[in-house]
Amino acid sequence: MSNLSEARPVEILLVEDNPGDVLLTQEAFKRAKIRNNLVVAPDGEVALKILAKEEGYEDAKTPDLILLDLNLPKFNGKEVLERVKSSDKLKRIPIVVLSSSKAEQDINQSYDLHANSYVTKPIDIQKLAAIVQSIESFWFSVVQLPK
Repeated sequence: MSNLSEARPVEILLVEDNPGDVLLTQEAFKRAKIRNNLVVAPDGEVALKILAKEEGYEDAKTPDLILLDLNLPKFNGKEVLERVKSSDKLKRIPIVVLSSSKAEQDINQSYDLHANSYVTKPIDIQKLAAIVQSIESFWFSVVQLPK
């Protein structure tokens, strides 16, 4: 069991361009049992700047988990995934692809690029909240994360 949440808030990077999904995810994490800091990147370019701690993000904390949409402006989710997983500094950060796509090609490519899991975003608000709670429970209560 990970005791990460007892020592400090869990750092989560949400890479999502849909304002409705951002609000819903923020609300779900506000209700979470585990203390967390949810940082939102509205596109792939901002996500990569946050992760590299550059151009105004020098004080950004390295996330414990990344929730990544695939359909993003600037750099898409697959490009972000590829860059993170090819970086010696970042490759151990778990990445949950959270996408509306059910396409087998997207799922296979995400795993080929070393996504840690792939979750299809439901349209229903209650179901998305339940998925967010499941992600939180699994990644921060069940799994032992690298330090």
